[in-house]
Formats: sequence, C-alpha cells, structure tokens
Amino acid sequence: MTINRPGLPGDLPSAEVLWARWALIAVLEATTADEEAGPHRTGTWVDDEGLHLDDAGCTWWGFAQRGEGRYVLFGEDESSGAKWHKPPVDMLADAPGWLPHEELRDLLKGWQLGCVYWYEKGTWARAPYPATLEDDGLDCGMSRFVDRKEVLWTIGDEDHGAMPDHDAETLLGHAEGYRLTPDLLMSLVTEPDWRELDRPAMTRALERAGLDRA
Repeated sequence: MTINRPGLPGDLPSAEVLWARWALIAVLEATTADEEAGPHRTGTWVDDEGLHLDDAGCTWWGFAQRGEGRYVLFGEDESSGAKWHKPPVDMLADAPGWLPHEELRDLLKGWQLGCVYWYEKGTWARAPYPATLEDDGLDCGMSRFVDRKEVLWTIGDEDHGAMPDHDAETLLGHAEGYRLTPDLLMSLVTEPDWRELDRPAMTRALERAGLDRA
C-alpha cells in the first residue's frame, strides 16, 4: 500500500488494522526497563494513553482510541512541511470535538506537530491542505505499519528473534483478528541472540493493547 505525499485519508488501513499492527510491534519490544523509563521512553510501545512511536530523532507519533470506533493519529516526521508552510496549515480545521484539542493545540504552539488524522464511522479524515504543501510526514512516519509486508519483515527480523515467515504471518493474522492470546504469542516468539525476551512485560503490553477480544 502506497502513501501519498502529502498523505490522503484513504492511504491508511482501517484504524483497527493499524492499531493491531502497531500494537503487535509494541508487544514484541516491551520490556520492564522501558516501562519504567517514563517520559524519556523511546521505541514503540503501548500504555494507558495509547500507542506510541519515538525514534529520539526525526519522528514521533501517537495513536489513541477516543471512544467506540473513534481514533486519533497525530505526530511528526521531519519530512513534514505543514508547520513551516506559508500561510500556516490549520491541522485542526474541520476536526470533530472529540479530539484532544487542548493537547494538540499545545503541540502546535510548541512547533511539535506535523499532521493530525482522525477516524470515525469507518472512515479516516484530516484537515484540508493547500495544493502547495508537498508532504505532511505521514509516509515516512506510518509506512512501517501501513505496508503489511514491512510489518511482517519487522516481526521476523533478527531484533525479534528471526521468526520464520510462516510464524510471522500467523502472529500478525491473529493480532489483526484480535485473537492473540498470551499463550499463542509465547508459542511463536523466539529469543533473539542479543537479548532476553521480557515475557511478563510483553504480556502486560498485550493486555493493554487489547489484542485478545475474540
């Protein structure tokens, strides 16, 4: 799946699928040490506020549920020109009232926001963009979760135990179907050579992400 530059709402899979893919990576990377890092945390993780991605460099993102069938995706990649555009892009134009407006406006005031997308009634939306905006950062920030092949590659790479393709597909399929139990997760993951899996933290992340609803 290709993401346009700037992104279009139709570039994103359903919020439920995006959540499942992002959450699965967060589960595989969960550690107790990272849970205790507080606001200084980096990587991919899930907490009571939602899903997060922060590479401590050029990209950070948040993805949160805002009630039944409602989600908000927001963040920034250095490729976004939205906050530097002249005149400024109003990223909250036409935004529904259920978005976390105070938080988002604080980020805008701090020049920390590159784009905002919201999901309701099975459809993604965003503010209208001027024709002169070349990129909002959605592609560089979210392609890792939008492209299913890239998600499978991440699941099966050496950082996550060099999982066989069949097991990676099984794991992702169960996550996308919201039927990923702790027992199934642990039966498929393997220990990377360079670190010990933190299974209790992974189980806690799985429960927070809600990937076992079936």
